[in-house]
Amino acid sequence: MAASSAAMAAACLLACAVLFQTCDASRKLTALVQDQPITMTYHKGALLSGRIAVNLIWYGNFSAPQRAVITDFLSSLSSAAPQPEPSVSTWFKTAQKYYANSKARFPTLAIGNHVIDQSYSLGKSLKEKDLVSLAARGSPSRAINVVLTADDVAVDGFCMSRCGTHGASRRSRAGRFAYVWVGNPASQCPGQCAWPYHQPVYGPQAAPLTPPNGDVGVDGMVISLASMVVGTVTNPFGNGFFQGDADAPLEAATACAGVYGKGAYPGYAGSLLVDPASGASYNANGAHGRKYLVPALVDPDTSACSTVG
Repeated sequence: MAASSAAMAAACLLACAVLFQTCDASRKLTALVQDQPITMTYHKGALLSGRIAVNLIWYGNFSAPQRAVITDFLSSLSSAAPQPEPSVSTWFKTAQKYYANSKARFPTLAIGNHVIDQSYSLGKSLKEKDLVSLAARGSPSRAINVVLTADDVAVDGFCMSRCGTHGASRRSRAGRFAYVWVGNPASQCPGQCAWPYHQPVYGPQAAPLTPPNGDVGVDGMVISLASMVVGTVTNPFGNGFFQGDADAPLEAATACAGVYGKGAYPGYAGSLLVDPASGASYNANGAHGRKYLVPALVDPDTSACSTVG
């Protein structure tokens, strides 16, 4: 499987955004991320191209409103419907710039099937192989199969080293699919995987921001999901665009961990938009009037972290 390197990238996202906030090394790392050129090298591997189905595997109990928040976010990525700026679709176009250095055509993502497993068929403690097994319930090829685990499901490494991951299946006659996993951190580690919508476990203890969809766990999932989807599109099989060692790569989003708006620094997400009605903080508009917080991405044109606003 091609999950190990992506897991390391996800671990870096978690660690850089939260765990490093208390030390001098974090300040140096943040300065590196923001001020020095970040070059993403193309390793000549296959990329996703054309129409790609995004199938959602809901593992555990998710309410209908929770499913709608995440589905609307994914729909926003390639939506042809106009979205007020700054928008999720404009943010996602930064990932499209990477394809200028390849022969592949940037994929159009379309919501595919929903698989709902409220019976916890594999139990409430999952290993990596279980995530792959769940992902296989989606399409066998030309797909990103997204596994979403509920807040009462423990996953190896969750909260300790990662908030989510992405990888790919082995080749088979049916083809090959990419997959993403993200867990709901609401009851297990909101201070790690839902910051800045929850007070951080470490570092400066500023008041948490108000989540735009009224759900700390699910709004936190969107942040992780956004990062992992961009990682999947730009480095689907472990030999696409990344910086550093293939076993611990920095990808387009994980290289900008903890940066959401201009002026970000450890413990401060950056300058964000605020909804005057709800007081919620966000930086991108999505489908159906939704508002979301998405991470900065390395813009290959500038070799720097670029925020959507």
